[in-house]
Amino acid sequence: MRKNYFNRELSWIAFNERVLNEGLRIDMPPLERFRFLSIVSSNFDEFFMVRIASLKAALQAERRAGDTPETKTDVSGMKYETILAMCGKKTRSILKRLYDCLLNEIFPTLAANGLELLHPNNYSIDDTAFLETMFKREIASTLTPLRLEDRPLIGNKWLYAAFLLAPANKAGKTAVCAPLDVLDDGVSADSLSPRISVIKIPPSFDRIVWLPADKTASLEREADNAPEKNEKKRFALLEDMILCFAHHLYPGFQVKGRMLFQINRDADFSVDEKRDEGFIEAMNEVLENRETSRPVRMVYTPGNETVKKRIAGFLGFEEHDLYEMPGPLQASDLLKLAKVAGFDALKEKSWKIYRHPAFIADRQSADVQIADHKKEVSPRAGRPESVWDIIKAGDVLLHLPYQSFDPVVEFFQAAARDPQALAIKTTLYRTSGDSPVLRALEQAALNGKQVVAVVELKARFDEERNISWARRLEKAGVIVVYGLANLKVHAKATIVMRKENGRIERYTHLSTGNYNDKTAKLYEDLSLFTVNEEIAFDTGILFNMLTGYSMIQRMRRLSIAPIDMKHRILSLIERETSRSSEEYPGKIIAKMNALADTDIIQALYRASQSGVVVKLNVRGVCLLVPGVKGVSENISVISVIDHYLEHSRIFYFANGGAEEIFLSSADWMPRNLERRVELMFPILREDVKMEVFSILETYFKDNTHARSLNQDGSWTQARAGSGEPFRAQAELLEKARRAASKPLVRRETFTVRRSPPEV
Repeated sequence: MRKNYFNRELSWIAFNERVLNEGLRIDMPPLERFRFLSIVSSNFDEFFMVRIASLKAALQAERRAGDTPETKTDVSGMKYETILAMCGKKTRSILKRLYDCLLNEIFPTLAANGLELLHPNNYSIDDTAFLETMFKREIASTLTPLRLEDRPLIGNKWLYAAFLLAPANKAGKTAVCAPLDVLDDGVSADSLSPRISVIKIPPSFDRIVWLPADKTASLEREADNAPEKNEKKRFALLEDMILCFAHHLYPGFQVKGRMLFQINRDADFSVDEKRDEGFIEAMNEVLENRETSRPVRMVYTPGNETVKKRIAGFLGFEEHDLYEMPGPLQASDLLKLAKVAGFDALKEKSWKIYRHPAFIADRQSADVQIADHKKEVSPRAGRPESVWDIIKAGDVLLHLPYQSFDPVVEFFQAAARDPQALAIKTTLYRTSGDSPVLRALEQAALNGKQVVAVVELKARFDEERNISWARRLEKAGVIVVYGLANLKVHAKATIVMRKENGRIERYTHLSTGNYNDKTAKLYEDLSLFTVNEEIAFDTGILFNMLTGYSMIQRMRRLSIAPIDMKHRILSLIERETSRSSEEYPGKIIAKMNALADTDIIQALYRASQSGVVVKLNVRGVCLLVPGVKGVSENISVISVIDHYLEHSRIFYFANGGAEEIFLSSADWMPRNLERRVELMFPILREDVKMEVFSILETYFKDNTHARSLNQDGSWTQARAGSGEPFRAQAELLEKARRAASKPLVRRETFTVRRSPPEV
């Protein structure tokens, strides 16, 4: 470690280890544990496609340039080759623990409670007959066996089965569903001039194949006169069925070995920004290139060594690129088990979502019934205020997902149907496939309103979806702007212009998270409705810069990356540093997803050395090293991993008593502050400021799901000790419940005169 920085990749792996540790908790239901394990598995796919691919490319570029790789290091002082080796070692360790838990704890617990996954070696005669019949009738005709010698395309992240084939013996006999982890007869594959064939597991079929009720178990129940319990459900996996019965696809050959595999390809490349006229076509080319780009990793199930070596050699993998997993691969597909009726005891009870008190129509029932967004959200019966009245009464802070996303949807829908609403401008980064926000924008355009949507097509892994609904919006008459060249538009902002009493009133919504009704039930985020004129003015400037020609203008309240946000954050830290004293030490409290900008880290170190107390809540990557004497002894870092994904960014500065709080779409990372359009906005009303500060402080009281970062990069689990257990997310849920059950008292902002009025 050099210059008091951790390595970014290893810090990211440590984050996933914290997620894994949640899945290892035996005090949680098995399907909730399974959810955390599947998140880890999916995260590593993206990690290899982006971060590891980037490191490998950098290393190869240095070698081609004649540089010595041993001298190239990152900000932590680690050599690239060392980073790659350590990433591989730690990844294997985490995945081993993950599969140990999945196979030895979670699946057995599910089976004991009535949800049983059958391995092919445990199929009964009836199970085999059922699955073989299903394979012949429904599956076989959809499969396409490909010869490896013909160099078939192996796509990114798809699941494949590979088979080692040899000519059938004279009798032409083949084993029916022989054990999957050994050769059928132990014959050396090399001596048979083996042939390799691959089959893509069809994504159009559900991987979970439900089996008929076990007749033997039913007969035993009847014989014992036992009462009916919750009917046991048994299932097999589609890929296991294909491994078992694929010999029907190779007449004249015997299957000598088999395995499942998946590869990750390099996704760390960007669109050609110069192609203004054909930008969508250029984006489509990026999507196509991901299917053929350089392979980075292969994961595979135990099976046959010859098959593994042949597939790895065909794809150009070295041994350190291969990751054996005992299966099932792509475990997140099996989370559908949580939707099976009758097994509620195996999953965590759903957390209620409450409406914000300002938007509650009937206070007799504070619990939210999540609206079916395929229909328009119903107006608030019995309440005279419109959405506009509610926002004009005072700034409204939404805390998702403890509070419902419905008011955001209502905001868009009201703008679409209100004759007085003249125009809507919004930024769209990621949204759901059947989004009520998109439908409202379409309806607004069809109703003759001017609608502008700044759509970011470069949102990684969501490009295809964004292209689809951008075209949909254009057909409805929406003015679609496809982001900016060389910059991702990651800011989340909407402004509605409405004619009221002969003048234009501007209603603004700013958020730390996306306009996505699906993730709004899973990601913790904060957003603000306001009619503050200065914020509306600045938001208007932002849209002018995004959609037209505009000189960089001075803003009154907002900070925009890459223009001035980083400078603003550094100046706020420096101000806290300069004002700090022994009698009145400064204080900085911040919550974010990642901290990797070295300029900001150095500024925080200087603040710590001046006595400023710095408390950081960093969900994921953190390059800052806390607690180093003379450098960062006044800095502490925690991370909270719990039921919801922490996503909001909150920045607090004591400012000598004149406290300031900001919300932002940006983490403190170079990419956010220097290569994206991001937004940071202040909380101005004192009551809302107190609300945000209370949320921020709640996390630092957590002693059940929080972990503290140590100087060596390890994380220590917080413990309740002799005190009461305190779970931050449970407390925030309770706050939302209390807020929804109380009568709402709205205070207008009063102007206090500091001097007599002029006569």
